[in-house]
Amino acid sequence: MLTEQRYEQILKLLEKEGSITVTEVKELLNISESTVRRDITALHNAGKLVKVFGGAVASDHVVTPQEPTVAQKITVHVSEKQRIAEYAAGLIGQGEFIYLDAGTTTGYMLEFFCDKDVTVVTNAVAHAQRLAKAGVKVRLVGGELKSSTEAVVGSEAMQTLRKYHFTKGFFGTNGVTKKAGFTTPDANEAMVKKTAIEQCQKKYILCDHSKFGEVSSVTFLAFTGADVITDRIAEGYQDCGNIVVIE
Repeated sequence: MLTEQRYEQILKLLEKEGSITVTEVKELLNISESTVRRDITALHNAGKLVKVFGGAVASDHVVTPQEPTVAQKITVHVSEKQRIAEYAAGLIGQGEFIYLDAGTTTGYMLEFFCDKDVTVVTNAVAHAQRLAKAGVKVRLVGGELKSSTEAVVGSEAMQTLRKYHFTKGFFGTNGVTKKAGFTTPDANEAMVKKTAIEQCQKKYILCDHSKFGEVSSVTFLAFTGADVITDRIAEGYQDCGNIVVIE
């Protein structure tokens, strides 16, 4: 297949799906992964698509490449996050082994852990400190500390997580769309989220309504891969069976 023909096929798939992965293109066109990556890079440079970790999204998507700090996020949509967090904490039963992702919404869940006999694994230093202080059994994942989100990331964290098997996992996200799925700006943090999600029997994404329609640089989970707990149903998502709206 000629280069221009590959480009045409890639863009047709992207127009249909909104996002693509390197693996999808490789299997569809029966070409090598390195060729797919070169083609995506060329199309990105030509402004035909936006290259993200592991694939690409349509250029008409709004991509947010920067990660707000914890201090910036903690003052936004506070009441919505608290309601979401309280509902999410209510899903946890006694004796469970759960994963708690770094983030402000997951952080609000900590207020509702005092009476629960659970073990929590987290990659958030601040979460671990508060849980330990409250007398909750907690294990902090080791690795590189990312200053902006106060999350532990890197290969060491991923290796540790693969040893665990969680009954439930609760995760934050920077963006949600049907096509791009759940996204975050940082590739390292995305890989830790992805690894932890794979080890969970039940997965929950906690996000307020403002995250719908947003796309960050890296997809860590397909839209149908988890239940979404939110405060308001977004336009175009009324028919989605994996969304729980907190009244």
